[in-house]
This record gives sequence, C-alpha cells and structure tokens, in this order.
Amino acid sequence: MADADGIGVDEGTRTMLLLMPRLVGRAKRTPPPEPLRSFDLAPRHLSVLAYLLFDGPLTVNTLAARLEVAPTTVSLMVGDLSRKGVLERREDDADRRRTIVHIADAHRPAVEEWLSASARAWREVLAPLTPGQRRLVVDTLRAYEEALTDADD
Repeated sequence: MADADGIGVDEGTRTMLLLMPRLVGRAKRTPPPEPLRSFDLAPRHLSVLAYLLFDGPLTVNTLAARLEVAPTTVSLMVGDLSRKGVLERREDDADRRRTIVHIADAHRPAVEEWLSASARAWREVLAPLTPGQRRLVVDTLRAYEEALTDADD
C-alpha cells in the first residue's frame, strides 16, 4: 500500500524489474568510441576510467578503495590498460614508492565521449533532487546490488 505521494512496494518492485533490464541493455549497447574499440574494454575498465576522468590522477590504492576491490585487482586492470596505452603510470614525486595513474592524453577525448552521455543523464536526473534525495537514490542502488550479492552467496 502507498501513500498519496508514493507507490506501493509491489508496484515499485514490478516497475524496477521491468526498468533494470532496459537500463543494463542500453549500457551494453553503448560501445566504446572507435579509438577504444580495439582494446576489448569491459565494464570493470569503465569504472576505473570514470574515476580517473572525474577525479583526476589517482594512486592504485585510492582507486582500489573507491572501487571497493583489492589493490591487486586494480593493479592488474591498470597494467592491462597501460599496456594498451589507455592509461599511463608515473612515480609520485612526493613519494617514489607510490604510482600515480592517469588517462593517456591521446585517449582522453575518447574516454570523455564514452562516459559523457551517461554522465549527462545522471546529472539531469540528480540535479533537481535535494542532497538527501540524491543520497537515497545512491544508497538504494547500492543496497540493491548488495542484496543481489547476498542472494548469490
């Protein structure tokens, strides 16, 4: 049952069950731009590229923390993308033990193109919301992912 401003749990569940496959299908149908197609990029690569595009150069450990995966996992992805020339690694001038990762200048425009439509759409739908409403959307999607993970275990 729902109040005057909302929808019931069953209606919300039904709507999301229909909506989520369309969203996933649309994401899968959005191929990388031509300059990136030969690199065989996967969704996990997209997450790394999104952080580096929006947040600038980061260390492997920072990327791992943000992606919520082990540093070795990120290190493997960074190594793969570095060999392909999509990413570049350099020593941190402040601490030579740390490696800073960034998108190679030659591929930055293609990465921006690949992420721009999705980023524009999220900005368009999140901008009119209050900070609390945006937090609710993000937290709900995160909780949904966790519930699916728990169901898999």
